[in-house]
Amino acid sequence: MAGHEHSTHGGAHGHAHGAAPDADWRWLAAAAGLIAAFMVGEVAAGLLAHSLALLSDAAHMLTDAAAIGLALVTVRIAGRPARGTYTYGLRRLEILSAQANGITLALLGAWLAYEAVRRLIAPQPVAGGVMLAVALAGVAVNLAASWLLARANGAGGRRSLNTEGAAAHVLTDLYAFLATLVAAAVVLASGFDRADPIATLVVVALMERAGWGLIRDSGRIFLEAAPAGLDLAALGAAMAGRPYVAEVHDLHIWEITTGMPAASAHVLVKPRQDCHAVRADLEALLSRDYGITHLTLQVDHLAGAAEAVLLPEPDARHQAGEPQELHCEDSHGPAYRPTHER
Repeated sequence: MAGHEHSTHGGAHGHAHGAAPDADWRWLAAAAGLIAAFMVGEVAAGLLAHSLALLSDAAHMLTDAAAIGLALVTVRIAGRPARGTYTYGLRRLEILSAQANGITLALLGAWLAYEAVRRLIAPQPVAGGVMLAVALAGVAVNLAASWLLARANGAGGRRSLNTEGAAAHVLTDLYAFLATLVAAAVVLASGFDRADPIATLVVVALMERAGWGLIRDSGRIFLEAAPAGLDLAALGAAMAGRPYVAEVHDLHIWEITTGMPAASAHVLVKPRQDCHAVRADLEALLSRDYGITHLTLQVDHLAGAAEAVLLPEPDARHQAGEPQELHCEDSHGPAYRPTHER
């Protein structure tokens, strides 16, 4: 954009690149220990009762313990300050962990579905009393673990997809125990042994739903999509509507990790206006209304022939507030301009 006075201003207030205690490792460790201890007993009970539902619950609890263990490692590593070539630190390790949790849930669900269908075709006798006792204990254990994980996820005031991945495992396992509880009651009341694999299929559906949610959410972050629920066009229009802004383009918004959005943009300011004040105003807008504090803005004065190009009479699309055509050869995405002249 020849002829422009270029002055780059990087604005970012309140950055937190150091250790952020978004998931207190002590709560995670307590949850992992509780689940691992119960899982050992449940494996023995499942073999004794010949219950696929109990064994599937135990297998799921193994992934619970693994997920929380991975979360523990990630919390310790991801909180380290940025250094060297890792300019954002290692915060995205929690997203890798969440994606691994989601894939594990999906694959384990597929295996359990296969085993459940086999049991439906060739049912096996099940000890309903053992199932009932273990399911009741499992509900209590998973409620306690869910409470511990909720404390961990709220420790730093920021939701963590990594910790939510572990919590999804535990919550799904809680539903699994409830399904097993119902199946045990059916077996005891009627002797219908197929209730055991039917309960397993209910659990599989819950696992696949939770797994897909984690894969989807972590995938959005890896693909650097804007945070879910954010209206990018409305944000761009809000920036362009601030005093003395002539155009906003190259607007990019992504998440470094869960709850840590970042943005960058190229802003053109009307002639003879204070670009520093415009930048400060835009930073305040994004922080206040959108929670974006990790922000880099390139702010340039509009000058010369470009003024005539960028400030025409508003057309119908201007009036509608829609993005306009680009005015920078290397721009990416739509450009936003004021809907009326000030």
